[in-house]
Amino acid sequence: MIQISAKLIAMLNTVPKREDGYVFNPNRSTAESVFQSQRNRLTKKLGNPRLKQLHFHTFRHYYATMLYAKSLNILKVQQNLGHRDLKNTQIYTHLVNFPSEEYDCQIGETREEAKRLIQAGYEYVCEVDGGKFFRKRK
Repeated sequence: MIQISAKLIAMLNTVPKREDGYVFNPNRSTAESVFQSQRNRLTKKLGNPRLKQLHFHTFRHYYATMLYAKSLNILKVQQNLGHRDLKNTQIYTHLVNFPSEEYDCQIGETREEAKRLIQAGYEYVCEVDGGKFFRKRK
């Protein structure tokens, strides 16, 4: 139970009610229960019980892990997740094991080549003798 103010109670009393006295349909499925029923159906169809371990929050962990894997910038992950404390963000990345620091490197001689490399996910590193150097984590 939570305490609510008299002002909030007054505001809630102005909300139109259904014939049965409810404001919302008590029988309507929530997004979570729809997700669970779809997940259960898929688990049965594919015969993979590990799918029952998936939850909405699992996708948040996946997003944070992939962002960190791509950028290796924990502060960027923290900002995108909206965390105030870096310790919360580290929960998402402490299990991530990146075996190597290998990069695929390319040189863009023209503007079009540089544009194509950036669109392919490469990041600009530097310029040497007129050639622009790009890299992308393997």
